[in-house]
Amino acid sequence: MNVENLGGIRPSVDANKNLNHLVILTTTEQYAKNIAENPYHDRIENNILIYTAQGRTGDQEISGRNKRIIEQYSAPIPFYGFSNEGRQKYTFPGLLELLRHFQEYQIDKKNILRKVWVFEFYIHDEIPTVPIQNAKDLIVAIFKESRKIREIEREEREVILSEVQQKVYETANCETEEIRSYLLRINPYRFEFLVKDVVASNGFINVTVTTPSQDGGIDVNGYVAESNYFFSRTHVQFQVKRWRHSVGSVEINNFRGALHTTAKGIFVTTSHFTKAAMQEAEHSVKPCISLIDGFRFSKLIKDTGININKYL
Repeated sequence: MNVENLGGIRPSVDANKNLNHLVILTTTEQYAKNIAENPYHDRIENNILIYTAQGRTGDQEISGRNKRIIEQYSAPIPFYGFSNEGRQKYTFPGLLELLRHFQEYQIDKKNILRKVWVFEFYIHDEIPTVPIQNAKDLIVAIFKESRKIREIEREEREVILSEVQQKVYETANCETEEIRSYLLRINPYRFEFLVKDVVASNGFINVTVTTPSQDGGIDVNGYVAESNYFFSRTHVQFQVKRWRHSVGSVEINNFRGALHTTAKGIFVTTSHFTKAAMQEAEHSVKPCISLIDGFRFSKLIKDTGININKYL
């Protein structure tokens, strides 16, 4: 494929250094082992590859090979995804479409908090064999249809980090992010029980986890305790996502449609929300949805004092 032979981001360029195509190498197939060793490791969720930029220590920057990735926003450049299964064996999950990129905070191997860049790619596996000479023509058609279906506009590409989270980074307090890193290791269904216990410790009663096969989009149910005079006995329903990829407006709208007619909705995730998701949650003519991202939920765990090790 005439690409550079080092690193996980391998560009192919012409004589003028223009990008012909790009190869993204990952090791998502070794999922359980990778996540146990590093909760921030690349992973695939709902056909979305979550990929951390190059740079293992210190704050990352959008420069060098990392910068080449964002060129796909403005030009139909083929990105090929390959997963390393070991012993020089690779699988081809599909062509990659860049959905968004954003900064988040992670803890490195030296237990130092740092800023990194995260890329989210949609995996197009509908074409198992992609002729390199025809790849650009193929992705023009594929991306046009994909962006129409997924309604990928500017607000859906932008991920919002809270001011509180930025303040925590500035004070070099990594305890909350350390909790989030443990949350990323938890089995998704076990995570629902953790949410249940955190909710029950914060003024809710009769809190239950819905059976997975019967949840209908609702993972946890609870009621506001009678001690809260303003909202006593209010029915609250939760959707819970132990995700690394961002939550968009589609997920918020679908959750709203799943709510009981009398219930208040709260969406909890270990990841982040796009700007479009936040706008949808605060829609002026629709029931408001409360959003709790990974940072806020980790802070709730810290304040509540729940031991998360029993959920791992």
